[in-house]
Amino acid sequence: MSENLLSIVLFTPLAGLLVLLFIPREKTPLIRWWANLTAAAGFLVSLPLLFRFDRAAEGYQFVEKREWIPSLGVSYFIGIDGISLLLVLLTAAMGLVAIFYSWDVIRTREKEYYAMFLLQQTGMIGVFVSLDFLLFYIFWELVLVPMYFIIGVWGGPRKLYAAIKFFLYTLAGGVLMLLGILTLYFQYAAQYGRYTFEITELMKLNLPLGLQQWVFWAFFLGFAIKVPMFPFHTWLPDAHTEAPTAGSVILAAVLLKMGTYGFIRFSLPLLPRASADQAIVTALIALSLIGILYGALVSLMQQDWKKLVAYSSVSHLGFCTLGIFALNEAGISGSVIQQLNHGISTGMLFLIVGVIYERRHTRMIAEYGGLAHVMPNYAIVFAFAMLSSAGLPLLNGFVGEFTILQGAFQANRWWAALAVPGVVFGAAYLLWLYQRTMLGEVTNEKNRGLPDLSWREWAVFVPLMIWALSIGVYPKPYFEILEKPVAQIVHRVHQTSASVAQAADTAREAISR
Repeated sequence: MSENLLSIVLFTPLAGLLVLLFIPREKTPLIRWWANLTAAAGFLVSLPLLFRFDRAAEGYQFVEKREWIPSLGVSYFIGIDGISLLLVLLTAAMGLVAIFYSWDVIRTREKEYYAMFLLQQTGMIGVFVSLDFLLFYIFWELVLVPMYFIIGVWGGPRKLYAAIKFFLYTLAGGVLMLLGILTLYFQYAAQYGRYTFEITELMKLNLPLGLQQWVFWAFFLGFAIKVPMFPFHTWLPDAHTEAPTAGSVILAAVLLKMGTYGFIRFSLPLLPRASADQAIVTALIALSLIGILYGALVSLMQQDWKKLVAYSSVSHLGFCTLGIFALNEAGISGSVIQQLNHGISTGMLFLIVGVIYERRHTRMIAEYGGLAHVMPNYAIVFAFAMLSSAGLPLLNGFVGEFTILQGAFQANRWWAALAVPGVVFGAAYLLWLYQRTMLGEVTNEKNRGLPDLSWREWAVFVPLMIWALSIGVYPKPYFEILEKPVAQIVHRVHQTSASVAQAADTAREAISR
C-alpha cells in the first residue's frame, strides 16, 4: 500500500465521485454525507505523506512510474518533493473545508455540485504530483471543467459571463503552454533519439538561450494567467465575485497556486538560462511589483466586500512571484510558504464574506456597520483572518511576507523597498473593511437580528485558525521541508548561468589571442 500511497491520495476523490454517481438524486442527505466523507478520507490519506516524508532526502519521493502510451513517450509518472507536498496537503485540507461549508448553503443540484468538487480535487492534486509533462497538462486542463460549472451553475447573477471569461482566459494560457511543452518534447527527440515527456529527462536538454527564452514566454503566459499576474488578472475579480462561496475558497486557496507552482517546478529548472536572463527577471519583477501595489490600491477603492478580497489576491500573489524571481533560497521558500498562507488566510476571508452573505444576501460594504454588537464571535473570527492576511507577527502571513522581502532585499534592495508599501496598503484596506463593517453602531436595522456563528461554521473556522497560528509561531518544519528542493532549484539556475558565463569568457579570451 505504501508503494501506491500517492496514487491513493490522487484517486480517492475520483473513487468517491464514481460512487456518488450511483446515489439517487432525491437522497440529498446521503449525497451530502458521502461527499463530506470522501473529502475527509482524501484529507486523511494525504497525512501519511507528511509523516513519511524524508526532509533530508534529495529528489522526488513516493515515486510511481508505469508505461502509459509508450509509442508517444507518455508515462504515468508521479512523485512529490517538499514544494508539492505542502500544496497537496493544502489542496486536501481546503477541499474538505469547501465541501463541508457547502452543507447548508447549496440547495439545488446537490449531486452535480459535489461531483464537480470531487472531480476538481482530483485534477488539482494531479497537477502537483505529475512528473510527466503530458500528464500534468491533462490534469491542468481538467481543472477548468468543474470550476466552469461551479461558477456557471451555482454562481451569482453574472455567473455565465464570469464562467466563460474564466474558461477562455485560462484555456488560452494552457494552449500556449502546450506549445512550449511540445517544443521541449521534439527538442529532446532531436538530441537523444527518443520521445519522452518525463520532466527529469527534459532537464537534460541543452537548449540555446534564444529557444529557452521562447519556451519561457510560452510557459509564462500559461502560468501568469493562472496566478494571475498583472495585467492578466481581469478574469479573477469576476470569477470570485460570481462564484459560490466554496468555489471562491478553492479558487483562491488552490487554483491560483497552480500558476506559481508552474514557475517553480517547470520554468526555473527546465529553462535556467532564460530564468536567470536579466531582461526577463527585470520584466517579471516589475510586473510583480505593479501587481502588489495595484491590487492593494484597487482593494482600497472597492465597495463590494467580496471584490475587495478578490483584488487582494492579486496583491498577495504578486509577493509570491516576487519571491520566485528573486532567484534565491529565501525568496522561493518564502513564496511557497506565502502560497500556503494565502490559501489559509484568503480562504478564511472568503468564508467570512460567505457567512454574512447567506444571512443578508448582499455584499455591499455600505449595508453593514456595527456587526460586532450583533455577531461578536463572527467579529472575533473576522479580526483573526484580517490580521493573518495583513501579516501580523506570530500569525502565518508575517512569516511568508518577511521571508519574501528578505529574498528580494538579497537580490536587489530596491525591489524590497518598492514592495514594502504593498504591505502597508494591505493592512490599510483590511482595517478599513473591518472598521466599516464591524465597528461603531448598528447602522442598518436589517442587521440587528442576525444570528452569530453556528457550530458548523465554527467547525470550519477553528482548524484554519489553529493552522494559521501554528505557522506563525513555529514555521521551522515548513522551512525544513522546503530546504532541499528549493536549494536544488536555485543551484541549477545559478550553476547553469555561471557555466554559460564562464564558457563565454573562455571563448572571448580564445578569440583575443
